Amino acid sequence: MKILVVGSGGREHAICWKLAQSSKVEKIYCAPGNAGIESVAECVDIKAEDIDGICAFAAEKAVDMAVIGPEVPLAMGITDALMERGIRVFGPNKKCSQLEASKAFTKAFLTRHHIPTAGYREFTDKKALLSSVGMYGYPMVIKADGLAAGKGVVIAEDEAEAVSAIEEMMGMRVFGAAGDKIVVEEYLTGIEASMLCFVDENCIVPMESAQDYKRIFDGDKGPNTGGMGTYSPSLVFTPELEQRIMDEILLPTLKGFQQDGLDFKGVLFVGLMLSDDGPKVIEFNNRFGDPETQSVLMRLESDLVEIFDAVIDNRLSEIEIRWKKEKAVCVVLASGGYPGEYEKGKPISGLNKVDEDVVVFHAGTAFLEEDFSSGAETAADGRIIVTAGGRVLGVTAVGNTHEEARRRAFENAARIHFEGVYYRNDIGIINSTSK
Repeated sequence: MKILVVGSGGREHAICWKLAQSSKVEKIYCAPGNAGIESVAECVDIKAEDIDGICAFAAEKAVDMAVIGPEVPLAMGITDALMERGIRVFGPNKKCSQLEASKAFTKAFLTRHHIPTAGYREFTDKKALLSSVGMYGYPMVIKADGLAAGKGVVIAEDEAEAVSAIEEMMGMRVFGAAGDKIVVEEYLTGIEASMLCFVDENCIVPMESAQDYKRIFDGDKGPNTGGMGTYSPSLVFTPELEQRIMDEILLPTLKGFQQDGLDFKGVLFVGLMLSDDGPKVIEFNNRFGDPETQSVLMRLESDLVEIFDAVIDNRLSEIEIRWKKEKAVCVVLASGGYPGEYEKGKPISGLNKVDEDVVVFHAGTAFLEEDFSSGAETAADGRIIVTAGGRVLGVTAVGNTHEEARRRAFENAARIHFEGVYYRNDIGIINSTSK
């Protein structure tokens, strides 16, 4: 089987890494990929948003299955375009992708189907929004409706911060068209957690749980990021809580899909707030989470290709998905300045010092065709690996206990260096609150 994975981050590296373990796979392509993905797949210089280019390549190479990683091409309709060419696709169509592409769409879906979530209002007029500042009190949750690379959410602590966020989103349009509509939500307190689920038209199957750390600094301080690390399984989940999430959130969501004509096939990422009133949905994403995927797929025992096939063919209920008992921790190494401005092109050293059973998933790396004397490592063909993004690497380790996995992840993370490298030191420790 020939498989094309679309994307270039740590999530796509983890997917390619797991797919490569299947005896069913003959060849893996990744468009565009990165310096780490090249070790398990052939990287193709086509951007994830170049739908015509990806469709043409998939047809030329007679690809048997396409796996879509990022949210933007999904929202653009890449699944529909590939399916029109007769290519099997793991990933929801454009209609279903509104669940991530529009926060207002999701909030309306949750409300309509009586799925627990925070109260909300949506605004398209800046003056009307400014006159309603503080409608739910403070902190005030302000979200750009559209896709904003995981950064379109502001938790305003007071009126001044709220007004500033609104001016940036709707006035300065820092997120472009994504901020033309704003969703304001009731602030929830509790522990933030996430659940990834395989979904076909008849069945929803949660994967092993994971906890993500969104804010840049230890103790959940500072601005939101795309995710600074995860661990799996989450220590906050109990069998009773998981059953409640299934009964109150997952099954009603599947029923809602069926009632609304959303023929969802792929991965549904459910962002949760475990509040005193019970679990509530913060957000839906239409794809594997990043970096949740890194820690979750490290623990997957089943063949990922078989799971993808079952989802595409609506046979998900017929297969058993097996998980390893080991625990996993992923620590993200980020560029200095992230999630604000940061420099790229910093040579990375220490990758060859990592333990053999620890996997370093590349999120933002590239090759540089220059001769450095800085001691930077090179690939087998002599190319130098450099930073190429805000989140650069995800050092992922497993252990018999959470603490063992955590210790090994941090020991190995400390062996890797690039100028300005930064990572949180509290990944794997339960957060008492999350904002």
